[in-house]
This record gives sequence, C-alpha cells and structure tokens, in this order.
Amino acid sequence: MCVARKVPVNLGERSYTITIGYEILEECTAELGTFPLEKEVFLLSDREVHKYYGSSLETLIADQGFKVRTYLMPPGEEAKSWEQAGEILEKMLEGNLGRKAPVLALGGGVVGDIAGFVAALYRRGVPFIQIPTTLLAQVDSSVGGKVAVNHPLGKNMLGTFYQPLAVWADLRTLDTLPDNEWRAGLAEVVKYGIIWDEAFFEFLENHTLEILRRDPSVLPEMIERCCQIKAEVVGRDEKDEGLRNILNFGHTLGHALESATHYKEYRHGEAVAIGMYGAMELAYALGMIEKDVVTRVKDILELWELPIRFPAKFLETVIQNLIYDKKVSDKKVLFILPTAIGKVEMVRDIPQDIIRRVVQENLIL
Repeated sequence: MCVARKVPVNLGERSYTITIGYEILEECTAELGTFPLEKEVFLLSDREVHKYYGSSLETLIADQGFKVRTYLMPPGEEAKSWEQAGEILEKMLEGNLGRKAPVLALGGGVVGDIAGFVAALYRRGVPFIQIPTTLLAQVDSSVGGKVAVNHPLGKNMLGTFYQPLAVWADLRTLDTLPDNEWRAGLAEVVKYGIIWDEAFFEFLENHTLEILRRDPSVLPEMIERCCQIKAEVVGRDEKDEGLRNILNFGHTLGHALESATHYKEYRHGEAVAIGMYGAMELAYALGMIEKDVVTRVKDILELWELPIRFPAKFLETVIQNLIYDKKVSDKKVLFILPTAIGKVEMVRDIPQDIIRRVVQENLIL
C-alpha cells in the first residue's frame, strides 16, 4: 500500500480533493461523516464493476452508519442515454431520497457521467462522489464536473457542469481492467503531455513498457500528474469559456467518429487516439508543426496498440457529424491543434476541403 496522494481542485465554494492511491476506499469512506450528508446514499454502478467492488464498498459505507440503496445499470457507452437517466431518476424518486443524500458513482466514465447528470437534476441538485474504476475515468472524466448523456446526434450533447463532492481514485480497481480498456485510457494520458507538459510526455516516452504493464512504481505519479494538469486547467476555466477547450484535443474528430459508429465500434479513448493523430496531421498540413512531432505522437500511440485510422465507410458521416460538435460556433468547427509538444492553439475556419483531404490521406484504413 502506498501513501495516498491528494490533488486539490480549486473552485471556490465548489472546491474538492482528488485522493489517489492503492486500497484507499476504507480511508475515503471514513470521510463520509465529515460531509453534511443524510445517512443514506444512492450507489450507482454497472453490473460488471459491481461484481468486483460493489459488495465491499457497500460494507464500508454501512460501517460508517449509512443506509445504501444500489442501482445497477448496463455496462457500455450505449447505456449513457436520456432513457437510462430517466430510469435512475425514477428509482431515486421511488426511494424518496432527500436533498442531502449523496449519489456515489462506482465505475468508469459512463457511470460517472450519468451519475453526475442525475445528481444535478434530482431535487435541483444533490451531492455526488466519483469513485472511478477505469484509467480513463481516473485521469479525465471523473475530474472537472462535466456531466452528460449522449444523443444520436452527438456525444454528451445533453448535460451541464456539476462538480463532485470528492473523487476517490483507488488504483487497485485498475487490476481488473481489461487490456483494451487500459490502452483506451492511455489515450487520455498522452493527451495531457501534448497539450500542457512536454516533460510529462517525455516521462511517458521513457516509461512506455512499465505503463503498459501497469507497474505500481510509475502509475501513481502518472495518474497524479494527469489530475494536476486537469485541475489546473479547470481551476482557471471551469465552464469551458476558453482555456478548458484544450482538454478536447482529439475529441472533435473522436466524437464525430463515435457518433458515426453509434458508439459501438470504438471505446472513447480509441476514438480520441484517432482524433489526436488526425489533429497532429492537420496541424502539419497547416504548417503549425514539423513532421517529427507528428511521428513522436504516432509512435507512442502505436506502441500502446491504439488505433490511428478508421474504415472509409464512416468518412462521410464523420465529416457531417463535425458540425454537431458541442464547440461549434456560427457553424465553425473548433479544432485544438499543437504547435509543439506541450503547446496547442484553438483554431477555427479550417476549410472543409483541407479537413477532408487530411482525413482521407492519413486516417482512412
């Protein structure tokens, strides 16, 4: 067991702490009594995660004197829907949960997003706590307060900003994560180096094999640094009014691809990996970076067996879906493009023929 690491997210009255470490849930659930909460919690998880960690977490919560109501949703991105949110809210209403009864989200990004979404809606807002169990959720989706559900016309199009009360990232839960989910989470890890911290990107390059095999000697530092970067960005721009947009590096094309494939062909991190490589090639086509920068990113994505291309049959739908991206303004698509490792710019007004050419030449299988 390692000493838990603490990363503050400074947002004034909405500030909270991310706790990171191995086997920390007993320590974290002991903090429940320090929050102004009712003695009842609504535990939201999916069926796969719950069978590993649900019962032990329920026992830890009960040991603190809390009654636990558990709702298990189906796993997978398809479950992050308006219909599923409605079912969860109905169960909360049937249970007559009070305004200080917290929602606890035990799972990956899908569970965390929909838990925050229903917590924001129920009785105009109840507390919620993120307990992320995937790498992607621990380094990205559990931090920052973006909560949403998907719509056929776009990913995360129905949502709001709603900060958690706390984030408990127990690294032991990563032991049961399938390899393909692990690699998908690494896409978001790479993102932080590209957009913010060249030294961190070099750390990833120097520890690629240790990271791939989930070596405890490097994981706490890696996950802590990702959370520090996101906390700093969110602390400076909570509501996506400027700087926070850089966190969407790779997501413009990535979200368009996820929608085009009805969230069935790619995990979120896999789609982001394709989107990041596309953004690198687009920046190169616009003369913003040198080819060796593109190659460094391509090399690490391929070494971690992340996809960088997609089938041609999805091309037209992907191009069409770009206009439905959340960051479109006046029909102008926003791309986050690098000027170097560790530095990016927000770019609009890229001619569609250039986007299409870059995608066709570099991203199509």
